Amino acid sequence: MHKIFSAAVAAVALLAVLLPAPAHAARDERVASAAATQAAALPAPVPCEGCWRPALNTSWQWQLDSPPTKPFLDVQMYDIDGFEARDGVVVKALKAAKPGRGVVCYISAGSYENWRPDARSFPAAVLGKKLDGWPGERWLDIRQYKGPLGKIMEARLDMCKKAGFDAVEPDLIDGYVNDTGFPLTGADQLAYNAWLANEAHERGMSIALKNDVTQIPQLLPYYDFALNEECWANDECTTAQNGRYGYDQFVKAGKAVFQVEYELPVGEFCARSNAQNFNSLLKNWDLDAKRVPCRGK
Repeated sequence: MHKIFSAAVAAVALLAVLLPAPAHAARDERVASAAATQAAALPAPVPCEGCWRPALNTSWQWQLDSPPTKPFLDVQMYDIDGFEARDGVVVKALKAAKPGRGVVCYISAGSYENWRPDARSFPAAVLGKKLDGWPGERWLDIRQYKGPLGKIMEARLDMCKKAGFDAVEPDLIDGYVNDTGFPLTGADQLAYNAWLANEAHERGMSIALKNDVTQIPQLLPYYDFALNEECWANDECTTAQNGRYGYDQFVKAGKAVFQVEYELPVGEFCARSNAQNFNSLLKNWDLDAKRVPCRGK
């Protein structure tokens, strides 16, 4: 399932790690300097020639509680659970029903889930603390992506590719601002997230940056579009709100933003989303078939 961690909290945690909190100008300068240093250490982005990429204005459905069934919605993109659709049947049906439709593969890239078919593949050394409120899940030591953890994630990406997905949505790729049980840093998260993006591109799939709002400036060159939960409720959607990062940076780069609110009435966020050229929905917490789009279909 989806997980939600406020980037406002992330920003505070990142600042606490990076600086002793002097005046605002000096603090902002140090944050920018640390971010530039981290980004400079990353590998070059792997190009993804010929990959499917959503247009800035793309109608979509995000349905994770169960695979969608006919009749499908007349939307341009579906984002569904990768394991539930790993046989490729639903993916093929979605594409046949609307040629050109993109289908996105949801996987968790930051947590162990004890109900997944590959659960026994995770060595004890990569398993961290339990996720609060999510039984059966534990944080992962993303620093081990060059070892056994990387092999597991590569297999998950291969699964998505084999099933015919066009893109991947890796969840929980902001563990460094959470109590994982590991001393993860922003640099650790950047390295892992850049690696995930490059691995997806190597397989001919585009990739969405899920949440991790504070690292948008460094990760923008690697990610093809973005997906966010509750940035309007948390007042963290735009650079104007945050000062250094925001989803408007994706739009400015010609990359689509998909955004969901759960609690706010549509009257409190849709106009703002439309003004930013975001593709926003009102969804239930369990991400079932119900949806209220802010624009279009």
